[in-house]
Amino acid sequence: MTSNLALRRFTAAAFLMLAGIVHAANEPVQIGLDLEVGDLSSTSDEAIRLGVAQAVAEINQRGGVLNGRPLEVLVRDNRSVPARGVENLRTFAAMPDVVAVMTGKFSPVALEQVKELPALKIVLLDPWAAADGVTQNGQSPNWAFRLSLSDSMAVSAVLRQARSRGLTRLGVLLPNISWGRSTAQALKAQASAAGVEISGTEWYNWGGDPTLIERYLALRQSGAQAIFLVANEREGSQLVRGLAELPDAQKLPVISHWGVSGGDFPKLCGDSLQKIDFVLVQTYSFGTARNESGKALARAAQKAFGVSHPDTIPSPVGIAHAYDLTHLLALAIKKAGSADRAAVRAAMEQLGRFEGVVKRYDKPFTADNHEALRERDLFFSRYQPDGRLSRIEKN
Repeated sequence: MTSNLALRRFTAAAFLMLAGIVHAANEPVQIGLDLEVGDLSSTSDEAIRLGVAQAVAEINQRGGVLNGRPLEVLVRDNRSVPARGVENLRTFAAMPDVVAVMTGKFSPVALEQVKELPALKIVLLDPWAAADGVTQNGQSPNWAFRLSLSDSMAVSAVLRQARSRGLTRLGVLLPNISWGRSTAQALKAQASAAGVEISGTEWYNWGGDPTLIERYLALRQSGAQAIFLVANEREGSQLVRGLAELPDAQKLPVISHWGVSGGDFPKLCGDSLQKIDFVLVQTYSFGTARNESGKALARAAQKAFGVSHPDTIPSPVGIAHAYDLTHLLALAIKKAGSADRAAVRAAMEQLGRFEGVVKRYDKPFTADNHEALRERDLFFSRYQPDGRLSRIEKN
């Protein structure tokens, strides 16, 4: 796999060149990106930046928006800290040409930002963070729009995967943050109806536990037939390395949420990943790109990240989601006929059909539903020995 250092060679200068940002007579319409740039194990920030950049390049090459105004991208680093994310959102909201802000991978950041939206009145675009409360926030009007899975969708997919494999007793390993609590609530609502029993739940300290194997053993002792893991790449790799050292008879299958795919998970796991049964939920695979736009995006991503195969592109869902979401924002600006934030927010709920790389969106958002994806859009993938993340289910 490409090293994280190599991935960060996707520099700010290269990003601006790809985005096609030029000085123009017309003032640009700006999009703010608030990402975890300072999180050294994450590749999700580069992925989101690339998806936005490629979409912006295409939009600007076609004349931009609002009779020739180019789109321009601004990036701020939240370092995965919610307070920094809130401050960044306030900074963007104070900039009159910023029409919307796109958040990053971490649900704790996005959830704190959502609390600011009624006062700031700026569109928040979510291409990754999964906590249900990002869009199901009880606010009216709702300024948050997600093109990503939600925890409820992920739970539904995991339960479906477990049942398809004859696994009816799950042990659950959760981080003690809002992401974990969101997933726990979704499990409580869905597990019984899906015919799956939760044999036990273990909570770990996000970023603070040196090993997760003792929590895994407790879940195995509870009678679990498989583990539902909710983790990002660092914590997930801790579990994988510990699990690989156990005797084969003690290794349970792991069905994972997608947070692990937001970094160089195979490199962090080493050969341990091939010693266990590990699958994870996804929404997009460049290896099975559905149209020419997806193939073109794959070529751009392979070039930017220096990888030779579409299935080794880092954080593929972040790229694809951010790309489609940027195009939908541009369509909303066009429909609104203005960069006025309230007008664009209303237009986002009235968009028609768009042929994206992830899917065909017939009506991506409505006043009652700010989720562009559905549970049926999810599938499962597995990491191969060469680092490829390959889809194991076909539509």
